[in-house]
Amino acid sequence: MTSRLRVLAGVVALAAAVAACGSGGGATSGNYPSETLHWTIAFGPGGGNDIMSRTIVDILKKENLYPNEIEVTNREGGSGARGWGYVYAHRGDPYQISTTSGSFLTTPLQAGTGWAPNDFTPVGLFAQDDLLFLVSPKSGIESWEQWVERAKGNAKGVPVGGIGTVNVDFIDHQMLADQAGYKISYVPFDDEGQLINALLSGSVEAIVSNPAEVLGQVESGDMVPLLFTGKESPAAVSDVPTAEELGFEGLLAMPRGVILAPDAGEEAQRWWIETMRKVVKTPAWRQYLKENQLIADVRWGEDFATYIDSTNAEFTEVLRDQGVLDR
Repeated sequence: MTSRLRVLAGVVALAAAVAACGSGGGATSGNYPSETLHWTIAFGPGGGNDIMSRTIVDILKKENLYPNEIEVTNREGGSGARGWGYVYAHRGDPYQISTTSGSFLTTPLQAGTGWAPNDFTPVGLFAQDDLLFLVSPKSGIESWEQWVERAKGNAKGVPVGGIGTVNVDFIDHQMLADQAGYKISYVPFDDEGQLINALLSGSVEAIVSNPAEVLGQVESGDMVPLLFTGKESPAAVSDVPTAEELGFEGLLAMPRGVILAPDAGEEAQRWWIETMRKVVKTPAWRQYLKENQLIADVRWGEDFATYIDSTNAEFTEVLRDQGVLDR
């Protein structure tokens, strides 16, 4: 077992231990919500999960949509296993909530988390988040073709970085490498700050990141974007080619949604669906989508659950194709 997977296994074991002590109470009784809301962010500050969660919380507060206190906590570790494991441990508690990303689907596939994505209570999917592929200006690389030529020169695998051990970041890195004909050595990080510092310090030669998290560095000239995985490049980097334009197929996006703890109850689920319907209609939410270059994709309750199941099957097949999972 690699040191990376040993760390992940340790985090999973800790989450399981917490689950053994988790609360099973908190069932609603017609007066929901009447307690402090505990919002878990499964990754560190500055990443897509963090930005989305804090945007929603800000809207809830400014629009007076949640009548009690909201406690927001970053519980990073184990590619999301620690944070979502914490929420899972509070089965039956309608005051435990979190956001989703690609790791919400991929982490349970390759680690014994003790939970699966469909264990949680689905509230809604709100957006799809695509990725920019970036290098340091110190590399002298200015185009995708130059990157591929450089990467092919590293027979052991060019070091690249992303968020999470086996996440959309890893999958898209691997798919780009496979289709372009070079090898990678993937280095996972738990927060965006670490990932950015790794590229700027030269610890890795390329990273993938959600546009909103790196546009400042791109505009300042500290990063060079070479490719965008979505169908249309963001306006701020409109000259950057898309993966499709460069001939790549099948790249994945991150699902941005909200889930409650398992067995949170129909009352809490209905309340959050109706409340989030109000959130996504606010100017602040529309501005968030625009600033973060997100594609709106709204699905509620069971429609979101169906999406989770189908996307999970797609991720599983991709990881099997790449040899990460056994068939």
